[in-house]
Amino acid sequence: MSNIVREVKTVMKSYTEYLTFKTSARYEMVHITSEVEAIVRRSGVDDGLCFVSPMHITAAIYVNDFQDGLIEDISVWLEKLAPRFPGYKHHQTGEDNADAHLKALLLHHETTLPVTKGRLDLGTWQRVFYAEFDGQRSKRVIVKVLGVGK
Repeated sequence: MSNIVREVKTVMKSYTEYLTFKTSARYEMVHITSEVEAIVRRSGVDDGLCFVSPMHITAAIYVNDFQDGLIEDISVWLEKLAPRFPGYKHHQTGEDNADAHLKALLLHHETTLPVTKGRLDLGTWQRVFYAEFDGQRSKRVIVKVLGVGK
């Protein structure tokens, strides 16, 4: 009887790209699933996780259905919970975006998505969105893919 020793090497990969958004409106929901999927493909990660996060405190990342009525419902809900009005204490600092900070808190600041067979492994209706609450200037989103390669 021979002893066979097999060594399996698993090489962890880390890959980072940045997306930049400059929305035309102060408040905007941007569908970014295809951009994130393209980054995952370029990463060479076959099995792992994809982390997506805005690098600003007045923006958010969330996963939900890409349906116009639902996007409008989310916007109305956020405005009811954190309306734009001049009475916030934050505005005493000279800023006028307290509602943007609050809206970003209500949605996810980041999301971590599964990667399987080199692709985002999303449910049937799941899509990735960048939510901007204080736009009309350039902002970055980090997309970091971690896992094992092919």
